[in-house]
Amino acid sequence: MIGKSAKSGARRATAYVCAECGSEHSKWQGQCTDCGRWNTLSEIALEAAVPEKSGVAQSRRSGWAGKVDPPAITALKDVTVSEESRETTHIGEFDRVLGGGLVHGSVVLVGGDPGIGKSTLLLQAVALMAQSLPGLYVTGEESLAQVAGRAVRLGLPLEGVHALAETCIERILEQAAPMGPRLIVADSIQTLWTETLTAAPGSVSQVRESAARLVRYAKETGTAVFLVGHVTKEGGIAGPRVLEHMVDAVLYFEGESGSRFRVLRAFKNRFGAVNELGVFAMADKGLREVPNPSAIFLSGSREAQPGSCVMVTREGTRPLMVEVQALVDHSPLSNPRRVAVGMEGNRLAMLLAVLHRHGGVAVGDQDVFVNVVGGIRVQETAVDLPLLLAVLSSLRDRPLGEMTVAFGEVGLSGEIRPVPNGEERLKEAATHGFKRAIVPKANAPKSGKVAGMEVIAVERLADALEHA
Repeated sequence: MIGKSAKSGARRATAYVCAECGSEHSKWQGQCTDCGRWNTLSEIALEAAVPEKSGVAQSRRSGWAGKVDPPAITALKDVTVSEESRETTHIGEFDRVLGGGLVHGSVVLVGGDPGIGKSTLLLQAVALMAQSLPGLYVTGEESLAQVAGRAVRLGLPLEGVHALAETCIERILEQAAPMGPRLIVADSIQTLWTETLTAAPGSVSQVRESAARLVRYAKETGTAVFLVGHVTKEGGIAGPRVLEHMVDAVLYFEGESGSRFRVLRAFKNRFGAVNELGVFAMADKGLREVPNPSAIFLSGSREAQPGSCVMVTREGTRPLMVEVQALVDHSPLSNPRRVAVGMEGNRLAMLLAVLHRHGGVAVGDQDVFVNVVGGIRVQETAVDLPLLLAVLSSLRDRPLGEMTVAFGEVGLSGEIRPVPNGEERLKEAATHGFKRAIVPKANAPKSGKVAGMEVIAVERLADALEHA
């Protein structure tokens, strides 16, 4: 029995980890029993856990030689709460998405399609912050000559900027310990690997463990860390889903191919508002911030066109002017098409049914195409009313009134429901010269006007169609 057990102990144990939820399974199977996804299990080698007497050994193994005090139970009312210390990145739109600046000790994951500008933006931030926040740019995909060449091409100041071409997480933390950087950029997390695991770089276990080492280092030393993440063909960040749970903020770069505009959106932020939006333009000197993004989301011509309606949406803490376009045409098909770009398709079908039932406008035999100009995706219900007004305008081939803006949620019974921050939306529209607004009655200001703008408050969909 002793020989058999020794022989079995020498055999290397393996497990299968789900790339979506991170759960472990003893054997391979087609479907993860925890999250229900198919073909997401990958094999990893299990390492024997080594008991440690204190947190010092663990910190040394992770490459940081500082002392770690053991955790203690504390009454929550006795915890001292202080405002987070933030550092400006000297890029206004980047600071907005981060919630007002970079928080010390935070870990931020930045994802996006290849070539959209992730490395460019972070290199700009490291260079601009070098004087107040010593930074280390760790590259696992490029050589130091390539990084330096891009910095020179972008005209960035190189004084105080340090770089390291390394992929082993132990050696990265070992090199960072004597330097003591306050900011680390890891480009990218999928290229990093740890010596404690035998799996290939980019695998579920390597990505998860490498990110865990960097998160632990950031929290113990107060160093801010940026992680660059690859995306899959479906658009999600490659690696285990638990990676997004480990970090403090998840930012996604969005942008249409062929367009020079880039949108940086916060999908998770423990130190700021989610769905906050930053707009950049790609230029020869890197990413340039766009302080007034409403101008690029509106068409160049302010002349009213059939099938177009301007609305005021809200992304995070910022109101934005966007143009909603609709095209209604007779369908040769027995099942007319419903195509929505920039909004949810199911909501379009629902709103067309409300338009027929409570507005008396039938489009059952028509193809309906809806588009939000500028490549932005509107996820709030304030788009309901302007969408129906644009559909009616296209169907009748008659434009809405000059300089008219609208917003509001449409209920299934035909009522116009209010949306948050109505007065702030009206002020944003007035700033851009709009003279007329069709809004829910509950969103109308008490005075009835905002900076010379005529505000038409409606309660029912039929009233809004009549005024339009």
